[in-house]
Amino acid sequence: MAQNKTLPKRSEVDKRYTWAIEDLYGSDGQWQAEFNRLKEMLGDIPGYQGRLGESGELLLGFLRLSDEIGKLMERVYVYAGQKSHEDTANPTYQDLAAKANALSVQVNSALSFATPEILTIPEETINRFLRETKGLMEYDFYLKDILRLKPHVLSAEMEVLLADAGEIADGASNIFSMFNNADIKFPEIEGEDGERIQITHGRYGQLLESPDQRVRREAFQGVYSTYKSYRNTLAASFSANVKQEVFFAKARKYNSTLERALDGGNIPTEVYTNLIEAVHENLHLMHRYVALRKKLLGLPELHMYDLYAPLVADMKMEVPFEEAKTIVAKGLEPLGEEYQGILQEGFNNRWIDIYENENKRSGAYSWGAYGTHPYVLLNYNDTLDNVYTLAHEMGHAIHSYYSDKTQPYVYAGYKIFVAEVASTCNESLLIDHMLKSTGDKKQKAYLINHFLEKFKGTLFRQTMFAEFEMITHKLVEDGESLTADTLCRIYHDLNVKYFGDGIIIDPEIDMEWSRIPHFYNAFYVYQYATGYSAAIALSRRILKEGAPAVEDYIRFLSGGSSNYPIELLKAAGVDMGTKEPVHQALKLFEELLGQMEELMK
Repeated sequence: MAQNKTLPKRSEVDKRYTWAIEDLYGSDGQWQAEFNRLKEMLGDIPGYQGRLGESGELLLGFLRLSDEIGKLMERVYVYAGQKSHEDTANPTYQDLAAKANALSVQVNSALSFATPEILTIPEETINRFLRETKGLMEYDFYLKDILRLKPHVLSAEMEVLLADAGEIADGASNIFSMFNNADIKFPEIEGEDGERIQITHGRYGQLLESPDQRVRREAFQGVYSTYKSYRNTLAASFSANVKQEVFFAKARKYNSTLERALDGGNIPTEVYTNLIEAVHENLHLMHRYVALRKKLLGLPELHMYDLYAPLVADMKMEVPFEEAKTIVAKGLEPLGEEYQGILQEGFNNRWIDIYENENKRSGAYSWGAYGTHPYVLLNYNDTLDNVYTLAHEMGHAIHSYYSDKTQPYVYAGYKIFVAEVASTCNESLLIDHMLKSTGDKKQKAYLINHFLEKFKGTLFRQTMFAEFEMITHKLVEDGESLTADTLCRIYHDLNVKYFGDGIIIDPEIDMEWSRIPHFYNAFYVYQYATGYSAAIALSRRILKEGAPAVEDYIRFLSGGSSNYPIELLKAAGVDMGTKEPVHQALKLFEELLGQMEELMK
């Protein structure tokens, strides 16, 4: 939709509303000097290659050099990236970002020998180095984690062969990406006001939220009829990707593709299967939600294209940024004074780039470099979603703040498995506060629906995706083929199971598997659902138990990657090795669903 408001140029934005990028580098000249220093440091790496097993002192020297290079590379890369995001059309920072990216490739290439070489050092030698070399114990967990993967490392010749095969293995993903982003074209439909609208990936979600069912239906049919016309090609692409996953799992001596995918974070496969089983045990709640949606929309039949239509009509919450900061701070009060102090430090010391300007990168993120405070990019425009985005991204930022402050560089970054926990925990605490703070029935319904939609999209939908991946990979592992008919049947049956008989499972939805890019990154999406479950469980514990739970939670935020994700969460009171966190999260869904049913009587 066109906007009348003209966006300011970056140079016209009040400094108060921009992030303090000068806390990374005071000038481009300082950046260039550090960039040059980093290039020079790469010349020190070859002196260690082939010698890491000679002594503990040499190994420690290399690991410290690697860390120093990593720290500098982060600073150089983040500054160039964030400056380019301020104004994506600025050629100066396009150039800096390109230089930083090219240098990052050089750094990764120069350091790539290290892990294979460490794996050739006998474990007893590593243990002796750790005992005898002062300072090396800092890397104990790091080295032990590398050695943990030793059973899956092959001979040098085989490793070279697998590395060379990697580019071929990416073929299916690259073909799908090119097809989905460049080649596929969707039809035009008639919009709510009679205007012709070209369906695009970006517009599709908005069209499904239209209050006009005809618009929703035509958008839905337009998208899936297009994918259906390529069904055999897309099935071949999907199948080829699964086959390469199976090949690499066998080559690396794993029992399954699932085991290989989860082993990087030392995640037991039971975490994956427990998630699916726990959601299965609570599918009656999704069926109840579907029944409520049908009732509130007043439809004789609910269809798959009605799942995103707004339930609370004519309700808008306008929240200026200063008010959003107050609301978020109040919502996060249960996290204690120290957390509040860090939050206010971020608010008051320009961690956040707040408003949209001409050519600014879209969306929102938290980013930063070790040794400097984190940064948050927003494009704030006074909506309720933006208030949640502020809480969400500050959750990421403060997670990074704690882990950077507490951990040495080697352990400061946290794993993907826990990446969404802190951000979602913030959102959960915020919704609890906002629900308690309003007596307005319609506003309460609006807030509850917002949270129910999060559950539907993250916990139920991502688990359904995860189950589809598990089924399809198992079929190929068992020697079966994945045809378009097979994939559509599996996907159809899953939709019937997850959404129940209160909705028409339109045949078009059978093709949805063909448009999910995450399926080309095998067994990734389950982490959205497990992270969401862990966050809800943590927020419930914080609200119920107070200070002891907060203390455990801050310890988790401070853990970085100093232990495996499952162990870090367990120390915070959430055992993802069991079904309990998923059950706890779905218990909250049930409570909110009950409140929504009562409010909308």
